[in-house]
Amino acid sequence: MRYVSLDVGDKTIGVAVSDLLGITAQGIKTIHRTSNKKDLQELAEIISDFDEVTFVIGLPKNMNGTEGERCEIVRNFAEKLKEKFKSSAQIFWDERLSTVAAEKSLIAADVSRKKRKKVIDKMAAVYILQGFLDSKSMSR
Repeated sequence: MRYVSLDVGDKTIGVAVSDLLGITAQGIKTIHRTSNKKDLQELAEIISDFDEVTFVIGLPKNMNGTEGERCEIVRNFAEKLKEKFKSSAQIFWDERLSTVAAEKSLIAADVSRKKRKKVIDKMAAVYILQGFLDSKSMSR
């Protein structure tokens, strides 16, 4: 089974996937959003090679832990995801500061601002998924 992480934004969806053992996360793609139908179709193409998938969906909570408008938007997208991928489980994961961490990592790697903009959401999905995978390994 693979875990597929999604960082759902207004303009893009960052996608990352775990290795078969569920130890590491790798960035796969940034989907440039057009419509839910096309976004879900592109996601279907990405995961078509995987037998079983559990989605780890970043939930952009407020810093005080409450859920705001952004969480509602992500949960609405997750409902559409559930309709399309009926057999796939979903896990919501607190993604506070994942984009900030991704940005700092890219800056530290001396990636230009223009290139950072192209990969930031994919990197945020990696941070979301790696956080989830690390929490699983600690609970074993």
